[in-house]
Amino acid sequence: AAAPRLRLLAHTGASVKPFVTPASFARGVRVTQAGEAMAYAVGEQALALTLALLHRLHRFDHALRTGVDWATAKAAPPRRELRGAVVGVVGASRTGRAYLGLVRALGARVLVADPYLSDAEAAALGVERVALDDLLARSLVVSLHAPVLPETVGMIGARELALMPDGALLVNTARSALVDEAALLAVLRSGRIDAALDVFDAEPLPVDHPFRRLPNVLLTPHEAAGTVGSRRRAADIVIAEIDRFLRGEQLRHEVRPEHLERTG
Repeated sequence: AAAPRLRLLAHTGASVKPFVTPASFARGVRVTQAGEAMAYAVGEQALALTLALLHRLHRFDHALRTGVDWATAKAAPPRRELRGAVVGVVGASRTGRAYLGLVRALGARVLVADPYLSDAEAAALGVERVALDDLLARSLVVSLHAPVLPETVGMIGARELALMPDGALLVNTARSALVDEAALLAVLRSGRIDAALDVFDAEPLPVDHPFRRLPNVLLTPHEAAGTVGSRRRAADIVIAEIDRFLRGEQLRHEVRPEHLERTG
């Protein structure tokens, strides 16, 4: 109402839910976004976090920085290689596909849980399509790449975390709402699994949050997509979309009303 001449909203990020409602479309505002620009960067950071967890780099770093003796610092849980490991990808999104391509290239066996992924698509990706419970029970590494939808909020709760084997690893570069944070904190405090987290229920993460003190947790401040390349690709996408709009051409990354509910 305050911008009656507004005709296009071009977002340099992925999810437009913070800015767009059905009322926006009712006013004739068109919407586009640059989520495609971020997929590889997020997938690559998820790979980096996966490798760090597998090799227990976070535990070694925490031990040495907190002043424990050399022998104690070396006494990490068993370390694993990505080659031959079973990696579970929750959500065959753009970031999920970027990540699974990277881990497959390094020799991982990949399971995917996604109700919208067909068997033919799974075969083309070189992955096995499974139910979420099966993925959690079979995977050494579980990496989350699903959008926030009514059916995905809290999809990883205490029951699901209990399905993960002892020593399993959880990577979340997607959305914190996918995981019951209290249940995750409880299992992490037990030391049964390790996790790498880029997203949190409260951001900025409070300085006294228990996650900060756990040696089996690797933390990054919601910056998985923040590479130079990703930012430049996002700018290029948005500029090109504005140019197409002004020329009356079809938008390549348009979000339509029917897409809004299915975007994270």
